Amino acid sequence: MACVFIFLALVFSMAMAADHSPLQDFCVADMNAQVMVNGFACKNPSLVQANDFSFAGLHMMGNTSNALGSRVTPVFVTQLAGLNTLGISMARIDYAPWGINQPHTHPRATEILTVLEGSLEVGFVTSNPENRHITKVLYKGDVFVFPVNLVHYQRNVGKTNAIAIAALSSQNPGVIPIANVIFGSKPDISTDILAKAFQASDDVISAIQIKF
Repeated sequence: MACVFIFLALVFSMAMAADHSPLQDFCVADMNAQVMVNGFACKNPSLVQANDFSFAGLHMMGNTSNALGSRVTPVFVTQLAGLNTLGISMARIDYAPWGINQPHTHPRATEILTVLEGSLEVGFVTSNPENRHITKVLYKGDVFVFPVNLVHYQRNVGKTNAIAIAALSSQNPGVIPIANVIFGSKPDISTDILAKAFQASDDVISAIQIKF
């Protein structure tokens, strides 16, 4: 029995020491590849150019004239192919006065957000059973982290436009806006299911679904 425990300990220690680093210098995403993998297939390294590692446009303000009063400009692997397999990405978020980046999750990434201009109320909610709402107002230069897959949001609490830069721990973090996926799925989630979940009438749920 002692030998079994020693063997398991050795296996566990080797697994913990496994090298999770990339196995090559880079793997620029080939968006046209026919091979289906968990991510994107690699572009032929001999065809890689400097532009595969570059993205232009984060200096430009996003159009916030929408119902939320915000605009996210992502720099994920789909915008910057050189991010493939590197486990990082970023985004610029612009907020009109009192605009919000609605409650959402990133299923594959932790997010760290830095306020460049203005002031933002930020928050996230812990998982069951506590569902604690952890929130704070940030100002220019402040940083806040949203743990992976937890519901979080930002709101501009100032009278001027606000700007933030977010870094994420995945080249393809995914975005799940809570309201959109619940009320705007295709096909719809049955009205009676949502009515029971939200303790509301079918008419209220239908009225909300129409908005999405």
